[in-house]
Amino acid sequence: MTLALEDRLAVTELIALHGHVVDEGELDRMAEVFTSDVVYDLSDFGQGQVTGLAALKEAALALGSANPVAHHVTNVVIEEVAGDRVRARSKGLGVKADGSCGSVTYEDTVVRIADGWRISHRRMLARRVPLNGLGQD
Repeated sequence: MTLALEDRLAVTELIALHGHVVDEGELDRMAEVFTSDVVYDLSDFGQGQVTGLAALKEAALALGSANPVAHHVTNVVIEEVAGDRVRARSKGLGVKADGSCGSVTYEDTVVRIADGWRISHRRMLARRVPLNGLGQD
């Protein structure tokens, strides 16, 4: 199945919206980005999974000043299309208040609901070594 150009744009903008909502501290707007039962998988960071919008907001608030001041997303690729469900991968850069920066890969399941496209599952993978470790001892 081919995803319409309008839907590709909507999914890409949805993924980008996350950074704006979080960076502005507008956590009550997360329902514009995620489904109410979202699973946000932070296992690669040793934090397990966060389920639901209320728990996601609570986790962000608990992190407090350790949150990045800026979330940037790039390299969005929509990989699978099955009806009203797509899988998307993107790269994320988080900039901390002290200027340090980290890189992640987002693996998202995005679903179409009555209000439009929303992320129902997000897995965050830390990028810790170049080339994902290829060629390193």
